[in-house]
Amino acid sequence: MPVPHIRHATLDDEDALGRLDRVTWSPLHSVQPRPQPPYEPFYNERFGPRDHLVAEVDGVVVGYVRLGCPTPLACNAHVRQIQGLAVAEEARGAGVGRALLRAVRDEARRQGARRLTLRVLGHNAPARALYEAEGFVVEGVLPGEFLLDGEYVDDVLMGCAL
Repeated sequence: MPVPHIRHATLDDEDALGRLDRVTWSPLHSVQPRPQPPYEPFYNERFGPRDHLVAEVDGVVVGYVRLGCPTPLACNAHVRQIQGLAVAEEARGAGVGRALLRAVRDEARRQGARRLTLRVLGHNAPARALYEAEGFVVEGVLPGEFLLDGEYVDDVLMGCAL
């Protein structure tokens, strides 16, 4: 697979991002139930195109990352948080997730952030390995925070300095 092109999302990406979000849904990374029709819009009052970076290969959207502020507090304005990351099944293992993480770090720096954080489910070993390989460290664990498919799952807080 060719190297992905990373760019800011546009309004025209909404349908592709919504489809990608639905087809990549998994209890490995989601605490929400599987989306069912009628589907909610991908963009909403909280997150729009400005909050997403998109990975494209040959003009096809194969991944995205959502960047937001963890809180609305002024004293926390120096922190950005990854609040969503998805890579199409056919693009996994080709460096798309890694490229998105590197691009989102640059974007967070551009926005003036000094720290980048994320939350990942404890049982999501592939994602945790990728985040660790890209310099994120575990900063906290909320044991048994979620009950998913009859199992208690940890909420792992990770972060890195920018």
